[in-house]
Amino acid sequence: VKPMTPRCSVPKAVPVGKSASLHCHENEGFPKSTYSWYRNSEPLPPDSKSSTKSHNSSYTLNPATGTLVFHAVHKGDTGRYYCIATNEAGFAKCEEQEMEV
Repeated sequence: VKPMTPRCSVPKAVPVGKSASLHCHENEGFPKSTYSWYRNSEPLPPDSKSSTKSHNSSYTLNPATGTLVFHAVHKGDTGRYYCIATNEAGFAKCEEQEMEV
């Protein structure tokens, strides 16, 4: 079963240096969906250390739960975020939401 449009929650504004949690979930898809996050239409790699683009970011992304946690946000984390739920039957994305740091 193709995933439904996931529900995303993105904080609107986060003070520099604070943590921020972004959530993404849908429960119609079968088999269970995995989740990927995008900032300004660029995919966020599951490991923040592995990417040169996001080497300043310190975050943890759990593809199974759809939770993206920034441990200490900085100005570069500002942007438009959305997530995509994917399984063997297809994928669905949520609305983009702005997070300001």
